[in-house]
Amino acid sequence: MTKNSLKELYVGELKDLFSAENQLTKALPKMAKAASSDELRQGFEEHLEQTRGHVDRLQQIFGMLGEKGTGKKCLGMEGFGKRGRRDYR
Repeated sequence: MTKNSLKELYVGELKDLFSAENQLTKALPKMAKAASSDELRQGFEEHLEQTRGHVDRLQQIFGMLGEKGTGKKCLGMEGFGKRGRRDYR
């Protein structure tokens, strides 16, 4: 494998992760709102703050690589985000 193909693989995986984390920042507030207990709601809210930190770190990595985090969609997280509100109780 060449150096360029390794970088392409690395950047592609980072883009997938970036997409997943961004989708999660949209899903977690909905999950917190639908939570049936304060403890569960608090857990979702804490996870949201951690996820925002992940997004920030990934943006820094893309900047260091001279890349953008766009262009790839994490289909696994997309499916997770489509779950109904009743699933978070």
